[in-house]
Amino acid sequence: MKKVISTKNAPAAIGPYSQAIFSNNTLYCSGQIAINPATDNLVMENITAETTQVMQNILAVLTAANMDFSHVVKCSIFMKDMNDYTAVNEVYAKSFGENPPAREAVQVSVLPKNVNVEISVIAVK
Repeated sequence: MKKVISTKNAPAAIGPYSQAIFSNNTLYCSGQIAINPATDNLVMENITAETTQVMQNILAVLTAANMDFSHVVKCSIFMKDMNDYTAVNEVYAKSFGENPPAREAVQVSVLPKNVNVEISVIAVK
C-alpha cells in the first residue's frame, strides 16, 4: 500500500506527481528544485543559495513523513553545469554525517523552470 506525503513546507508539485510516496517503510521523494514554498519564488542568487533551498525543501518532505536526513539511503543530483559540482557538494554534505547515502551526480541539459540543480532522495525507516 502506498501513502501520498504532502506538506505546505515544500513547494507544491508542478505537474502530475506527488511530493513523495511512502510504501513498505520506504519514502520516494520527487526531485526538489529551489522554490521557496513561503513565496513560491525561485531562489537563484547563486548555486549555494539554490542548493540550500533544495536541501531545505527535501528536509520538509522528510519531516512530513516523520523522517530526517539520517533516513536517506540514495540521492540523485541533476545539475545543469558540472562546474557547480564543488559548490553543490559543499551544501549537500552539511546535511549528512559520516555515513552519507549512495548517490549519483549528473549533468543534464535542462531542468524544470530552468534551474541549475534538482535533487531527489529515497529514505527508509
